[in-house]
Formats: sequence, structure tokens, C-alpha cells
Amino acid sequence: MKKHIIHLLLLCISFSGFALNIDRVEPAFWWTGMNNPELQILVHGKNIARSQVQLDYPDVRIKEVVKVENPNYLFIYLEIGKEARPGTLNLIFNEGKKKVIQGYELKERANSIGAQGFNASDVLYLIMPDRFANGDTKNDDLDEADIDRNNPNARHGGDLAGISDRLDYLSDLGVTAIWLNPVLENKMPEKKYRSYHGYAVTDFYKIDRRFGSNEDYCRLIEKIHGKGMKVVMDMIYNHCGSSHWWMNDFPCKDWLNHQDGFVSTNHNLYAAVDIHAPQSEVNGLTEGWFVESMPDLNQKNPYLATYLIQNSIWWIEYARIDGIRHDTHPYVDYDFLSKWCKAVLDEYPGFNMVGESWYLNSAPLAWWQRNSKVSNKQSNLKTTMDFNLMNACQDMDLRKIYEVIAQDFLYEDVNNILIFLDNHDLSRFVKKEETDLNRFKQALAFLLTTRGIPQLYYGTEILMSGEKSEGDGNLRKDFPGGWSGDPVDAFTSAGRTVLQNEAFDYLQKLLQWRKTNKAVTEGKLIHYAPSWNEDVYVYARIKDNNKVLVILNGSTEEQTLSPEKYREVIGNAGSGKDIISGKTIDLNGKIIVPAKGVYILEL
Repeated sequence: MKKHIIHLLLLCISFSGFALNIDRVEPAFWWTGMNNPELQILVHGKNIARSQVQLDYPDVRIKEVVKVENPNYLFIYLEIGKEARPGTLNLIFNEGKKKVIQGYELKERANSIGAQGFNASDVLYLIMPDRFANGDTKNDDLDEADIDRNNPNARHGGDLAGISDRLDYLSDLGVTAIWLNPVLENKMPEKKYRSYHGYAVTDFYKIDRRFGSNEDYCRLIEKIHGKGMKVVMDMIYNHCGSSHWWMNDFPCKDWLNHQDGFVSTNHNLYAAVDIHAPQSEVNGLTEGWFVESMPDLNQKNPYLATYLIQNSIWWIEYARIDGIRHDTHPYVDYDFLSKWCKAVLDEYPGFNMVGESWYLNSAPLAWWQRNSKVSNKQSNLKTTMDFNLMNACQDMDLRKIYEVIAQDFLYEDVNNILIFLDNHDLSRFVKKEETDLNRFKQALAFLLTTRGIPQLYYGTEILMSGEKSEGDGNLRKDFPGGWSGDPVDAFTSAGRTVLQNEAFDYLQKLLQWRKTNKAVTEGKLIHYAPSWNEDVYVYARIKDNNKVLVILNGSTEEQTLSPEKYREVIGNAGSGKDIISGKTIDLNGKIIVPAKGVYILEL
């Protein structure tokens, strides 16, 4: 027996080896049956490149083992055949007489709900996890989190458990998809960098443990799917956090742009679309760092490019997310973006990805959409974010809104545009000095009945306000009632003011109705230019025999309209029922629209 134990100890020493040490394998596992049979595995360990790699597994072979400048890395390329079965394969690393066996699991592809994509039938609800609700106080003080709810730039303790606890609230409100600001690990020095927002990723394969675990994230998504809603994951492939694990041991000399130190981007988004731009200006946009704490990733490096593409596919298959919102889209190498979008859609044809393209102009937004009419390049990006329409909506200037919509001829696919009034980077649409809901009601009626995919920002339904000029933290306040001991709980009608309940009820009625009306979610749009003397914007959404007529009165005076002007879309309908008030409007006589009023009429 003693001899046997000694033999086992010697065997373990031989296998672990003093010269071979593997401390990271990414992705940690993969799946059989993927459309792309090739898998790149990053292996990190002290002098791991000295080893030779072997594999013996049915219908899986090593295509190539790449040794880069840094001997602490290997990139192993596997070809996973169609006949490969789920199981654990052994990657054998040999260096002389020393050996390490690294088990690597191949899972069976999921057949559960997920990877559905999102479209104009959806309404996205954007949540900053740190600021929505705290469901698990045990994760508040991890990694020197410095929880301080009085500091708008510190962590406040919101987490995945808090969101999970409020899913009934969101389902009752009527949203169909939840977009979370980044939930991946941001293990940055809190007192210096304040990365509560999540945009300084330090591990692309791990949920920030101050929000929960990878398993918690999967359970949350399963619960969301169980309530008939979808999940959109925020991803950032332009940069990482300066405390990312690879920052002290880069695989290659060109893993980052300006790897020697901070060089700021020029932030000139037009350089990406400008046919006259010198290459130096394009490089200044895509190769500069966003900020000093967020080093710029070099997607031209083929190993990094594949790493990032696989990372998206891994999260889709593992967590069953339904969509991706990609941060700082024009700041990234264009060829990589095109390849990335195509790779994801090749695996999940119904999936959707929206790129943040911050242009106050329709032409460059249309330029970024796939099959663009105004670009000879192929972005493969289904959806762009309509910052131009957002800007027009701030004052609810109906003529300006009409003119933005009138430029839709630029878009290849007008229904796959994300539309919104505000988000985590913008002044909130609701202003704290407002004492009535006229502007609110008109804006929400428009947002939820015009073309595109609507997105709401958490707290809009309870009239949360905040100005960009007062700092980003002011745009990202805690949802009242999300923390134990909060003096009010706006998740309940009893915890809301009379005006908040009116706003909530109005939005809830709109959202629940929208789910059932295909004219709004699938129909064509026909609109009439606001006349200079009326300041009224009228448009129709039409799907087969289903028609909705929307009337917005931008004037502070009551307006009287002749239905004959709109007979082309009204047709033979003699009346319309306002979906908010339930009032029937006669379409044979004059239509009287209250000052700053809105009608949404089912004909």
C-alpha cells in the first residue's frame, strides 16, 4: 500500500511538472454541432510554449498550435467534426519527460429558449444593474467595492438578484426585453476609477461577482425567458479595463493599440464614414484609447479578433442571451466588426446586434446598417441606434421629428433601428421642473407607435430625472425602493406620487396594447407633414386591415382638423377608438385635438 501511494505521488509530480503550469484556458469549454467547426483555445501558463500538444478524441483534431512572442501563451486550433460527440477531451502538454493533461469539455448545443433576437415587436428596458435594486447584500463589500449610495460615482450595490426580484414589475409594466448595462467583471481599483458602470471589463468570461456569478446570470436569464421576456447583453470590444488580467503579460506586441501607453482617440466618428478622410484620421479614431483607464484593443491582431468573436458566441450559447448591444461601435476596426457580426449570424441567423453609433444625422447611421444604400461596404450589422431621432424628440418639435422620419429613404431597413428618448449616457428625458405630463405622454406615444425598436430607460415610468451637466452619476440614480430601508418604494403604486402613478399607468397601457397591435409592430408608416399654422403631426401605421392613426398636437392651443386631409389612410373608417381614454372619435366630422394632446386611434 505504501509503495502504491509513493507511485501515485511520483505520477502526480510527473504530470504537473515544475516547468509546465496552466493557469488559464479560454474559452473554458465549447460545444459540438457548431456551424463553424474551428475553435481557438487560448492557453496561458509559465513557459507553456515550450511544450508539445497532443490530442486523441474521436472526430476532433488539432489543426494548428501557434506560438506567439510571449512563451507564456499558446493558441490551439481545433477542428471539431460533425460526428464529434459531447464529452471531455484531453489536451496533453509534453515538455521532455514532464506532462500536463488538461481536460476540455465539449458540451451538447442548447435547445432551450434563447438566442431569439429582438425586433420591432419588442420594447427594450435598459437597466444599470448597480442602480436598480440590491437583492443580495452579501456581495456588497467584495473587492474593496466602497459602497457609498451618497456618492453618485461609487458603487451602490445593485445586483442580479435585485433584478430577479423585480421581474414581475417589469412584466406587468409591459416591456418585452431587458437590456442590462455591462455585467462582466470590472475589478478596477474602485477609489480611483469608479467602474460601477461596467465598461472597463477585466475578464470577458466572468460575471462581476459584485453582481453575482455566471450561474446567477444564467438563472436570471432562464427566469426572464420564463416570463416571456428577452435579454440583451451589453458588450465592449473596443477596449478593456486597465486592470484586465492580461495587462501584465500580453500575448503579442500588438495586442493593444499604442501598447506602450495612453494615446487618446480623436473621437471623430465621421472619420469612419468620410470618403475624404486621410487614413491618419481614421486611425486616430479606431486606434486611440477611449480614456486612460480603458486600453484600446487591436482587433487587427488575428488571435485577439477570434478571441472576441468566440466570446460573443460563448455567451449566446452558454447563457442563452437574445441580443447584443455593442458599445462604441465606430471606434472599432471596421473589418473586424463586419467579420464579427457575420460570424454570430452564421451561428444564429435570427439573432440581433445593435451598434452604438452616436451620430446626430441619419446618413452615417444608415451607413453602418447592413446592406446599406449609402456605403459600398458590408457591415453585417442589423440595427443602429437612432441618436438623430432622439435629439429631435428632446423638445418634441414635431416639424423636426417629421423631417428626421422623412429621411428614412436612407435606410435599408427602417424597422431595425433602435429608437429612444434617453439612456445611461444622456440627460434624462423627464425634467425635474415639469409639473404636467403633456410632453411625456406625447413622446411616449410617438416612441411606441413610430417605426423602429423602442427602448426605455429604467425609471422613465416613474418620472426619474437627471442632467448630463451634473455628471453621469446623476443620470444613473437608484430606483427608489430597490434597497431595503428606502423611504419610498416606487415599485408599488402606494410608493408613487399621484403624478408618477398617472405616468406609470399611461405607459403601462401603451406597452400592453402595443404587444397586441401588428399595425404598430409590423405595419408600414404613412405620415403627413405638420403644417406651419397647425403644428400637428399625423401618421398612420397600417398592416392589412389593421390601422392605427396617431395625432400629436404640438400647439398650446386646441386644434380642429378635417379628416378629409387624411382620407387616404382613414379609408372608410367612420370612427376611431383612443386606446388610452377609450373615447370614440368621429372621423366624419371635425377632429378636435386638445392643446398638447395626443390621440392613438384604432380605426
